[in-house]
Amino acid sequence: MTPAQTPAHTAAQGPARTPVRPDLADLEPYGAPQLDVPVRLNTNETAERPPEDYLREVGRRIQSLDLNRYPDRPHTRLRELLAARVDLAVGQTWAANGSNEVLAQVLQAYGGPGRMLATVRPGYSMYPVLARVTATGFHEVDLADDFSWSDRVVDDLAATRADVVFVPNPNNPTGMRVPSAVLAALHDAIAPALLVVDEAYVEFGGESVVGHVGEWDRLVVSRTFSKAFRLAGLRLGYMHAPDWVVDDVRRVRLPYHLDAIKQVAAEVALEREGTFLDHRARVASERERVRGALAAIDDVVVWPSDANFVLFRVADAGQVFRALLDRGVLVRDFSTAPRLHDCLRVTIGTAEENDEFVAALADVLGVVPGPPTSTPAPRR
Repeated sequence: MTPAQTPAHTAAQGPARTPVRPDLADLEPYGAPQLDVPVRLNTNETAERPPEDYLREVGRRIQSLDLNRYPDRPHTRLRELLAARVDLAVGQTWAANGSNEVLAQVLQAYGGPGRMLATVRPGYSMYPVLARVTATGFHEVDLADDFSWSDRVVDDLAATRADVVFVPNPNNPTGMRVPSAVLAALHDAIAPALLVVDEAYVEFGGESVVGHVGEWDRLVVSRTFSKAFRLAGLRLGYMHAPDWVVDDVRRVRLPYHLDAIKQVAAEVALEREGTFLDHRARVASERERVRGALAAIDDVVVWPSDANFVLFRVADAGQVFRALLDRGVLVRDFSTAPRLHDCLRVTIGTAEENDEFVAALADVLGVVPGPPTSTPAPRR
C-alpha cells in the first residue's frame, strides 16, 4: 500500500496504539495509597528517620563520587559488607533496587513460560504480580484457618511441582513467623525447586534461616533496607544464596543496575548497623501495646506478629477503613482480599501515632480505649 493509499487516522478514531500483552491487559499497577494524612500507617515503613550523622556522612561521600562514570557494576564493596555480617562469601550475595527487584530477577532466571511459582495464601500481594509480569505460572496454597503452617501446607506446596517457592517469613500481611524446622522440611519436600524465604521483616522478630544458606542446597534468603534499616526511600534489597544462583541472576540483571549513590548510602548504613537497628526494641514494645489495645476491644480479632505491623479483623472493615481515614488515620485495607475478609493491617508508628490510631478506632467502633497491661492471646 502506498502512502497515498494508507488510511488516515482522524481525531475521532484516536491515535493508533500497540496493544499490551494480552495476559497483562487487566493487571492494575501495584501500589498502596500514598495520601497526605496526619497518621500514615499503611505501608510498613519505619516511623523513625535515619540518624542525622548518617545523612551527613552520605552527603559527604557523595561529593567525591565521579557521577560522570558508571557505578561499580558488581557492587563489590556493598556485597562484601552484606556477606561479612552473616559470615557468607561475596559470591553468595547479591543486591538490587529493592527486594522486589531481587525476587523479579529470580523469576526472570528460574521462572518464565512453562514454569511455576508457588506460595501461600494469605501472603505478600506482590508475588502474583511478579509472576504475571515474568510470564510465570502461579499457584497459591492456603494456610490453616488461623494462618499457621502445618504438614498439610508443606505437602500441598510440594504437590504443585513448582520451580520456585516463595515464603514470606514473618508473613506479610499476617505478621506470623514460620518455624525453621518447617522451612527445612519444605526445602526437602519441594526438590528440585528453589526455596526463596522472604525475610523483609525478620529484624523485628521471627527466626532467620540465613545461616542455612549453602547448607540447604537450594535456599535463597531475600532481605531489604526498607523496613528495619529505615531506608524505604533508598529502594535497596539483597539476597544470600548459593553462588550458582547469584551467577544465574547476573545473567538477567540490567547493565549497571545499582547506582553509585545507592551503593554509598547502603555502605554507610552497614558500617553503622548498630545505630540503625537500635529502634527495634521500641517497635516491638509498641507492637505489643497496640495488639493489647486491639485485643481489649470486643468483636476485634488480632493476630500475633513478629513484624512491624499488626493484622486485625473487625466487622464492616471497609467502612471502618474509610471512617479512620476521615479521622486522618490511614491503615491498609485487606477486607476484600481472599481469606482476609474484614481484615485491616496497621503499621506500628511512633507512640503518639499509635495512640491516635487506637483512639480513632475506638471512636469509630463506639468504645472506650484502654490498652491492657499485657497482651491476651488472639481470639479466633
